[in-house]
Amino acid sequence: MKRIADLRSDLDAVDAVQAALDDAAEILEVLGDEEGAEAEADAMIARAVTALDDLEMAANFDRPYDSHGAIVTIRAGAGGTDAADWTQMLGRMYLRWAENHGYETHVVEEMPGDEAGLRSITFIIRGKNAYGMLESERGVHRLVRISPFDNQGRRQTSFAEVDVVPEMEEGDASDVEIKPDDLRIETFKASGAGGQYVNKTESAIRVHHVPTGIVVASQQERSQMQNRDVAMNILRAKLVQRAREEQEAKLNELRGDRMANEWGSQIRNYVLHPYQLVKDLRTNVETGSAQAVLEGDLDGFIWPYLQNRNKFAPPPDHTAA
Repeated sequence: MKRIADLRSDLDAVDAVQAALDDAAEILEVLGDEEGAEAEADAMIARAVTALDDLEMAANFDRPYDSHGAIVTIRAGAGGTDAADWTQMLGRMYLRWAENHGYETHVVEEMPGDEAGLRSITFIIRGKNAYGMLESERGVHRLVRISPFDNQGRRQTSFAEVDVVPEMEEGDASDVEIKPDDLRIETFKASGAGGQYVNKTESAIRVHHVPTGIVVASQQERSQMQNRDVAMNILRAKLVQRAREEQEAKLNELRGDRMANEWGSQIRNYVLHPYQLVKDLRTNVETGSAQAVLEGDLDGFIWPYLQNRNKFAPPPDHTAA
């Protein structure tokens, strides 16, 4: 039923573009040279062009799990307290982006920094093509600014790593086997703002997958059982993503120089001092509107990545969908 709904939505979008163009042609034919007719037709054509751009972007979502929700984890890197603050800023940026697109968001876990910010944050963004859009954000993000934590007002550089995996739907991870003996499960008291149970009971869950070293946690739900379910779902998603990456690495090795990694681990620079500039090092897209980007205006970076990603990755494996 979800697949049918998605296909119907795609068809409706195409029909809407055609209808807008037909209406514009009809206005020009019927009203001719009357005042305002041309302006009204131009407005309809502009709406059709915008809708067509959205359809062109959607056409890039042809890989397994592109249409799924996204599980986003951000971890502070080098930079001390500035890196923890940068992690919190990135989390806010992506949550704002999701809000602007009408996506549903759910914060799973936050680990506060020692002085300020967050050492890590994990949240889920649910909506059509959320993972396909946010896959472009996986990598290291670098911030350059005057540190608000430096008494001497010096410029500091800090780093944070963004990891994005698709949220698994029922039946998607059927080929992933998680053995109970491979798990080490810890309980702890949730931290941060919350209801009456936060910091009073050990409802938070941390799951270690021993063979791979993957660690996931959930602390935002009210009960230990709910947090366990969320953590296990995230673990399944990360194991599926790990298997895909291992398969792609093998294909890249076979392709040799053709698949040389040209993108690098540091995908984007955010410079707030001595000038304002955000530049993506993979697509060379840049903007001086750094504050707008930090408020969630990311589509200008996501779209160029989607147009180019097939040049740097193996072809889609539709059998896994």
